[in-house]
Order: sequence, then structure tokens, then C-alpha cells
Amino acid sequence: MGFGTLALAAIAALVIAGRVLRPVRLVSLAAQEISETDLSRRIVVDGNDDVAELAHTFNKMLDRLETAFEGQRQFLNDASHELRTPITIVQGHLELLDADPETRAESMALVMDELDRMRRMVDDLLTLAKSDRPNFLRLSEVDLEPFTDEVMDKARALAPRAWHLDTRAEGFALLDRQRVTQALLQLALNATQHTTEGQEIHLGTRIRGDELHLWVRDSGRGVAPADRERIFDRFARGGSAGGSSSGSGLGLAIVQAIAHSHGGRVRLLDVSAGGAEFRMELPLHPSPSATAAAREELTPEPVG
Repeated sequence: MGFGTLALAAIAALVIAGRVLRPVRLVSLAAQEISETDLSRRIVVDGNDDVAELAHTFNKMLDRLETAFEGQRQFLNDASHELRTPITIVQGHLELLDADPETRAESMALVMDELDRMRRMVDDLLTLAKSDRPNFLRLSEVDLEPFTDEVMDKARALAPRAWHLDTRAEGFALLDRQRVTQALLQLALNATQHTTEGQEIHLGTRIRGDELHLWVRDSGRGVAPADRERIFDRFARGGSAGGSSSGSGLGLAIVQAIAHSHGGRVRLLDVSAGGAEFRMELPLHPSPSATAAAREELTPEPVG
């Protein structure tokens, strides 16, 4: 009698253990089937116990990984496509070089221009690749009034425009001075590409609550409605409402990466009088958790 009861208890224990450990086995099987080219495997789990929660957590992790890998794959495809064009141009002109000094000089000037464009694109790609690293920012207390004047002086050298300083923020903020300068000058450069000589470009900074607002506003034709949703995507070239813009398509993605790394954001605002205004909204004193969360947000998806 005792032996039979023990045997039944053992069988029941095995059945229960099998049911309890089934999700764990499924997790193990899924992990074995996953490869870097196929992250679509998911676990179907019923129940609400701790082991089922483990399986759900595993599925969520796979969702994030699949999104991250797809974003990286798309980014590499875009990068290789963008770099292929200047390489082809350089190769073609080098193959056609002849002994005529004038023709040779023209070809060499074009080749050097394309090589310079490739160098800038590689630099931009490296900046974006570093944007999710903990050491991307070097934060320090920045006196905003002289900082604004310095950025404005640098922006004026970009192109002959009617530059206007709207307001200067008074006070201090915890920023990466060089990165924020880079972002504002990129916005200023974009503004020069959508305006002509003599047109107005406005730049300003202001503290609003616990945020620092920094903006560049131009008097060009604005951003075409079809481009507004994708203007911050990598390799997106947004044209103006009446034309197109040149460049690698990485400038605004870098601006967004810098804003996100500070725990802030960048927005495209409507301008009633025409043109476009890009505004960065950064916390005056970003917390480590906010900047870390921003880096996690940047990792799985292209900047957009």
C-alpha cells in the first residue's frame, strides 16, 4: 500500500513538474533556435505564474532585440547605399583622367569634393554610433548667456544671412557644451540651406520652468508636409515646401541624438509667417537615469 502510494505521488510530482517546467523548456528551445538572422521565434505560454512571467519577459526581450537588429540592418543598408554614390563618382573620374591640365584639374577638384563629402558622412556616422554610449556626453555647468553669444557668432560665419538673436537665457545648465553647440550649428546650417542671401534667420535660448529651450527659426519656405514625419530619420533628405536640400541626411538625426542623450527632445514647430523653427528642449539638470533611458530609446530604433 505504501509503495503504491509512493509511486502515485512520484508520478503526480513528475506530471506537475513537467507542467511547471514546460515554459522553461520552451525558453531553452527558443534560445537554441534563435540566430542573428532570425529573431522571430516566440513562446506561447498560458497561465499567470512566475514561470509564465519569465516566458513573457523573454518574448519582450526578443521583441526589443528584433527591433534593434532590424534598425541596425536598415542603417547599414542605408549607409552602404549612401557611400556607394561618391565612391562610384570618384572611381569614374579617376578612370577618365587624361593629360589635359584643365580637364585634369576639374576632375581632381570634383574628386576631392566627393572625398570630403565621404569624410563628413563617416564622421556623422561615427557620431550617431557613439550616441548610445555612456561617455557620449561630457556634462558641465554652462553659463548660458555667453554660450548663446558664442554660438551666434559661429552661426553668422556660416552664410551671409540677416542673423537675429532673439533672446539669451540667463543662468546655468548642465550640458555637454560642444555637443549642444554642434546641434545648434547644424540647425543653423540647415536654415542657411533653405534661405538665400539677406533672408532672416533667428536664434535664441530661454529658460522655461526646469527646461532650457534653444531654437533656430528661418524665413524660408518651410518643411514640406510629406517630410514632417520623417525629417529626423537617418538619411532622410527633407525638401523645403518648394525645393529640395542637399547633404547626407544625417544632420537632423544627430541633433535628435544629442537632444535625447541629454534627456530632452527636438521639435519642428509651425511658423505662422512661413519658414521653419527647430526647437531643442533640454532639462536644465538631466538626471543620470534620464540620460540612460534616452540612450536605451535611441538604441533599438533609427532616430526619428
